Amino acid sequence: MPKVSALYIYPVKGCAGIEVSGVRLDAEGPLLDRRFMVVDDNGHFLTQRELPRMALIRVKLAPTSLVLEASDMPKLNVPLGARGGARKQVVIWRDHVAAEACGSSASDWLSGFLGRPCELVRLADDAGRTVDPDYAPEGSRVAFTDGFPLLLLSEASLASLNVRLQSALPMNRFRPNIVVTDTEAHAEDTWRSIRIGDVPIDIVKPCSRCGVTTVEQATGLVGKEPSATLARYRQKGNKVYFGQNCLHRERGMLRVGDEVHVLSTQPPLIFDE
Repeated sequence: MPKVSALYIYPVKGCAGIEVSGVRLDAEGPLLDRRFMVVDDNGHFLTQRELPRMALIRVKLAPTSLVLEASDMPKLNVPLGARGGARKQVVIWRDHVAAEACGSSASDWLSGFLGRPCELVRLADDAGRTVDPDYAPEGSRVAFTDGFPLLLLSEASLASLNVRLQSALPMNRFRPNIVVTDTEAHAEDTWRSIRIGDVPIDIVKPCSRCGVTTVEQATGLVGKEPSATLARYRQKGNKVYFGQNCLHRERGMLRVGDEVHVLSTQPPLIFDE
């Protein structure tokens, strides 16, 4: 029986994640996951694609705040709840989303560390950003994630990749929310719907991987792997796929150790030879 072996949240999109023993799912996904985002002067989102140095920003949770840490920088405390910051529209991919500015202290801290003007924003309570209706029921919502509330990956899939690489990569290169064990490699490709604990989850779309996977999370250095190797056995058209985007059908709690019940299956994506 597959089980959940690890859970992660990424409170600030593009910055380091936090491993947790359990996470509550609200309407947008894991609580606190990608509820904050770094934007440029025009309100456009920034990630490790443009600024791999973002990987070096560590995030911790305090009772009422996020704590951001980085080398040679003072700690930055950011209130978790709204504090009356200026409302603004920010842009993530093609979506214009309501957000709240987190203040000049956060902007100065991030701009100083990242070496360019930028600002930290919080997802507005009434943002209402929706999931692509081609893959989700009408009204399904998401925070500042790229497109879907959850990303699932199996330990066996990573192990299958690592035997093809000269140097094994850790799970954090792929920034999943849910990691599962006790499966065959890429078993998640064949799942259509699952239940974890009491939460039903739909597997809606293979995850196409971008340049973030080539950023070494401990150093911020950029290489060619795993993209080069994935392209040899996980490519379709001009994209490589690794892991599965998921959509929860109900709010609830996920915990490490929960069994993963496979409710229905589907044919896996056929990759280019």
